[in-house]
Amino acid sequence: MNLNENIQRIREMMISEEMVQSDAWKSIKTTLDILKKKKKVLLLSCSNRYNWDEKNLDIPKSKMIAMYLNDELKDSVLIDVSELNIVPCEGNVSRKDGNSCGLLKAMLKDKKKNPSGDHRCWASYNNPKDELWKISKELFESDAVIFFSSVRWGQTNMFYQNLIERLTWIENRHNTLGESNLVKDIETGFICVGQNWNGETVSETQKKVHEFYGFKPNNDLYWNWQYTKDVNDETQKSYKDSHKKFIKDTKLPDQDE
Repeated sequence: MNLNENIQRIREMMISEEMVQSDAWKSIKTTLDILKKKKKVLLLSCSNRYNWDEKNLDIPKSKMIAMYLNDELKDSVLIDVSELNIVPCEGNVSRKDGNSCGLLKAMLKDKKKNPSGDHRCWASYNNPKDELWKISKELFESDAVIFFSSVRWGQTNMFYQNLIERLTWIENRHNTLGESNLVKDIETGFICVGQNWNGETVSETQKKVHEFYGFKPNNDLYWNWQYTKDVNDETQKSYKDSHKKFIKDTKLPDQDE
């Protein structure tokens, strides 16, 4: 099944009568209704999956939701964060000489990458191949951003965590340096998918993180799907059943079909 066929099946399944009855669909429908009122939406998918067979794609569950939303919205941008070269945060927020994260002299001096002049990150400055600018450029042009992540070992996965750490300069600009808040008018959401542990807490924690950053979190855009609350259920059957239940709850297409 190719990507276009997959998106078409997602649309067909999403609007089916069965879908209306599931809690997952209600959350997706609410999310879509809110985002349709926005001028431009940025969707950041942070989950990854290795595909053994390119003819039978295995798409991460949270990315399947992001793909559907992107296809239904008129003006949206979907970025797969796991495919970008985003180097780790350098930790300049807590140096012994103080917080140097987000200083004006850390501004990325490339008008193509940083047209607003607001991208100030030492890791970008010191690493020419870093691609965080592909996200910040779209972010500053959007009025809503939704983060999508999987839950791994009770926390967000490494791609999301790396991304949110690399955006620390946004928070520092107004909370530490006393400058303007660049994201005060940008509405945020966080949608995560997990197997058996801590999904609800992860979502609530990230909402608080986004508040600290200065975004405008919308409670209806923060939700999670989790297969079971049995934290000790690590059986092979559980993982296989999890995929089947996700497909049933959301009515997204099963890649094995």
